[in-house]
Amino acid sequence: MSYDWLLALRYLRSKKSASISVGTLFAILGVALGVAALATVMSVTGGFQKQFRDKVLGVNAHVLILKRTPEFHEYKRVMDEVSKVPGVVAVAPFVINPMLVTAGDRTATGVLMKGVDPQLMGQVLDLPKQIVDPVSGKALGFAQGDALLRAGLRRPGAHPPDRKGGTFGLHPLDAMPIPSSSGSGGPLGVLPIVPAGSGSTAAAGSASGDWLHQHMEKRLEDLKAENATTAKEEAVAAAAPSGSAAPAPAPSGEIEPEGGYSSKLPDEADESQQLDEIAKKEAMKEADKDLPGVVIGRTLAKNLAVGIGDRVRITSPAIGFSFTGSTRAPTARQFKVIAIFEAGFDQYDSKLVYTDIYEAQAFWDQGDSVTGVEMRVADIDKARKIRDQIEKQLANGVYHVMDWEELNHPLFTALKIQQIGMSAVLALIIVVAAFTVIATLVMVVLDKRKEIAVLKAMGARDGAILRTFLYQGLIIGMIGTCIGLLLGFAVCKGLLVYGFPLDPKVYFISRLPVEVRPQEFLVTGAIAILICLAATIVPALHAANIRPAEGLRAQ
Repeated sequence: MSYDWLLALRYLRSKKSASISVGTLFAILGVALGVAALATVMSVTGGFQKQFRDKVLGVNAHVLILKRTPEFHEYKRVMDEVSKVPGVVAVAPFVINPMLVTAGDRTATGVLMKGVDPQLMGQVLDLPKQIVDPVSGKALGFAQGDALLRAGLRRPGAHPPDRKGGTFGLHPLDAMPIPSSSGSGGPLGVLPIVPAGSGSTAAAGSASGDWLHQHMEKRLEDLKAENATTAKEEAVAAAAPSGSAAPAPAPSGEIEPEGGYSSKLPDEADESQQLDEIAKKEAMKEADKDLPGVVIGRTLAKNLAVGIGDRVRITSPAIGFSFTGSTRAPTARQFKVIAIFEAGFDQYDSKLVYTDIYEAQAFWDQGDSVTGVEMRVADIDKARKIRDQIEKQLANGVYHVMDWEELNHPLFTALKIQQIGMSAVLALIIVVAAFTVIATLVMVVLDKRKEIAVLKAMGARDGAILRTFLYQGLIIGMIGTCIGLLLGFAVCKGLLVYGFPLDPKVYFISRLPVEVRPQEFLVTGAIAILICLAATIVPALHAANIRPAEGLRAQ
């Protein structure tokens, strides 16, 4: 080890002046605290970036293709073309529109209904991973969630809706069970609302009356068939041989009815109402089997007070607005909740629902048309390059291709600016600690003027004296940086273990995210050491310029 290193270490632990040792200790402590604060803040802001990116990419695909015209019928041809682009892993169509969701007397506005293909959706989105158990709140896993969505979203025999070219009425599945007119206490019939036609009101009323007449005739035939079956069973029972079955013994002894002799039998009206309610529930269960499925967010399910198997009514906007620019009369349809998802982003959990793409298309008189095509790529950092390649391949001004960064540009730009701003502010702590290093080295230089003069008189060069004090600042910076990085790492791990709670309505996530990245810790340490080295330049130059005669005369 050269003598300049030895001098640097000796001056750090000066026995002659206790103030120098204390100054060195405070300089190291200041650098350590600044490094720890900067490393912790960079990890927290990096955690916010990662959490938001994961949540956004879990709900949205990496690359989107939208069409500038109202209808997008040729989406299958576009899917075939872009699936051949290198780096594209999966492709799927989607339909998305703002809706009104109602359950009982509760209503949620501004909800986005996204129609997806159950067979392709799991390859593009993370929705199967986000399906949770409604009781425990734990994720079911990709395999179980994907199987649930494949089985529940698409009904057997479903196909793209035909383009009708007229006004829409309610979907036939929006049947409302009502009491039949066959008498009190009788069975319930299901009377669907007749879709509105393109003719006059009178014609529509006539059609509705014919349909009702046919429905009543069919109902009477069913009742006759039931009566005939009952009469046949009674005749068979009467014709049975006497020895085939012994009649039940008659009651004997004293029998007192439950409630005593003062109890009253239920009225015929109450009995009829109970039978009607039972029949209505049975009819509702039968009707629910034919309802299309919908997946809603956990926050939305809580706000609407619904669970698995409950009904919700989804209504298109009153003026009839869609992202594709088309307008039409509002449409309302009944859906059955088949699953609940939790994306971990309250903005999605409270404002997003999923259904089959065919059911979403049925709200708009556009036939087999979609809002766009979404893709998943192998490397999200190359999403912009793949986007440019797709734009060049399509070579058509009708299509607009977006990547995930462009789609969420304001959010990630704000996060980046926040990280840079907070890091710059907290780096000032290291700068303040650097002034402590300067003060410590100035005290050392003033205290060691005689020793420096003697060294120069013995032949020590200015460069050796300069390196001595530079090494001293380097040692202070390295020790403080190492302690600060260890302290910052411990704080980050403590935040991860504790899980500092956040208000999801304000921060969109429920826990403080922390992402420990080695490269950020290395950058923080390098910056701290460079600042400490820069702080030693002035005192080191002053020490190197001391003349032997001046140093000895000062003593």
